[in-house]
Amino acid sequence: MEFDTSPINRCSKDHEKIYQQWFSLADSDGDGRLTGGDAIKFFAMSNLPRQDLKQVWAIADSKRQGFLGFREFIAAMQLVSLAQAGHPVSSDLLNAEVDFENLQPPSLEGLDLLQTKKKRMPKSEPEQNGSSTMQSSATANWFSSSASVKKVSLSSVTSIVDGLKKLYLQKLKPLEATYHFNDFVSPLLTNSDFDAKPMVMLLGQYSTGKTTFIKHLLGTSYPGAHIGPEPTTDRFVVVMNGPDERSIPGNTIAVQANMPFSGLTTFGSAFLSKFECSQMPHPLLEHITFVDTPGVLSGEKQRTQRSYDFTGVTSWFASKCDLILLLFDPHKLDISDEFKRVIASLRGHDDKIRVVLNKADQVDTQQLMRVYGALMWSLGKVLNTPEVARVYIGSFNDKPINDAAIGPIGKELFEKEQDDLLTDLKNIPKKACDRRINEFVKRARAAKIHSYIISHLKKEMPAMIGKAKTQQKLIDNLEDQFMKVQKEHHLPAGDFPNIEHFREVLSGYNIDKFEKLKPKLIQSVDDMLGYDIPELLKNFRNPYD
Repeated sequence: MEFDTSPINRCSKDHEKIYQQWFSLADSDGDGRLTGGDAIKFFAMSNLPRQDLKQVWAIADSKRQGFLGFREFIAAMQLVSLAQAGHPVSSDLLNAEVDFENLQPPSLEGLDLLQTKKKRMPKSEPEQNGSSTMQSSATANWFSSSASVKKVSLSSVTSIVDGLKKLYLQKLKPLEATYHFNDFVSPLLTNSDFDAKPMVMLLGQYSTGKTTFIKHLLGTSYPGAHIGPEPTTDRFVVVMNGPDERSIPGNTIAVQANMPFSGLTTFGSAFLSKFECSQMPHPLLEHITFVDTPGVLSGEKQRTQRSYDFTGVTSWFASKCDLILLLFDPHKLDISDEFKRVIASLRGHDDKIRVVLNKADQVDTQQLMRVYGALMWSLGKVLNTPEVARVYIGSFNDKPINDAAIGPIGKELFEKEQDDLLTDLKNIPKKACDRRINEFVKRARAAKIHSYIISHLKKEMPAMIGKAKTQQKLIDNLEDQFMKVQKEHHLPAGDFPNIEHFREVLSGYNIDKFEKLKPKLIQSVDDMLGYDIPELLKNFRNPYD
């Protein structure tokens, strides 16, 4: 599985030094990020048409970060060089059979003059000490104290993700903290939640090929991987990039500030003992993190033997993941009670779900047709949607496809289906920024509804006598209270939280201690959704638009 975002690896050391000098010239802030304004000035020296430069930026900034790092800058320069040689600018150029090692840097008019000006300019203290350090410390301060927030203006934001961090701290986090959103719905976000790589979670019953699927994509086994016909994976394993091959225990990884897993501490030590992080250096893991899960069990007795909230953990990962793969085996199409609960916990994340019928070459074409029909029938009852789920059919392992069973037509089908799924995975890093925005807006709306519910329950409490009795009545009749909030504020019913989960958490609180509705906090979030986020997206669109 190839990613086209590593042109630096196909560049000679001499050219890399040249590009490093150019990048320093173009980066006026010295923070290691080339923003749109700087790019326009520097790219213009190539004398290419504006339309070509627009394409260069769009391809180099494929993740829509709103800036180019050094790696993306090299890709842009190589595209400019190819465009000057007469090649039409397209994303296919970076994957074309071009000798990038010996590709000459582009011709830039006025480069000598720019270098002379740069030498004459006195270096400021921040540049000498490294502005990138200052930038990272400023970003960290957004999460440390409210006093530092006022010092960071929108003009200092260098990417969409940086902007979301700032908006969260200034406008959304106060609302969440006031109405205990972290206890009822989702833990408060940290710096690492915004900076984390895109994640793909694999779910399915035991022996459906989840671990083998990851091994197939990586082309090698990862530390701690166990494969077998019995339930071998007994823990949640996060497979991510690292300097060397090692396994890190769950309790350790959950307290690391640079990892987005601190929220898992709410599930207790019983879960953390069944959680680990597997690190290894791999080009694919530089772009995507995989979450391997224990096989979903069948039968009520087996379910109750888990020492932690399996469904709750799955739901937590689902909210963080960019893609969720449900794997099925043609010989195990029954959806157990626990699997139903797991799929139900994915409510609200339907756009992330992909269904994979794995090991499909173990049956012949006629049987595969019947298996596919049975799977669609089973899923229709569980997903409860009129739309048909997209099911990828294939055999995702390192063995050659079993031609004897499926025949030539089946083999062609498998290859097309596997290519479609791999394309879906390949596009994840490019869509990561859009996914961040989508999840952020979804969270903001959920926080608003939560604050309406909490403040409504507070309002229903008596001033003096009968508080305990009224609280129990409110908890028992939570459906009616949700209905009142929905009608009063004209909210969509589908955005309300799960009643049973809400009731369970609410029973541990004293409703009388909740805060009343604070219109200023609500208005601040409304302004963020209506003005700040659209303005952020506008500022970091393609500078040549």
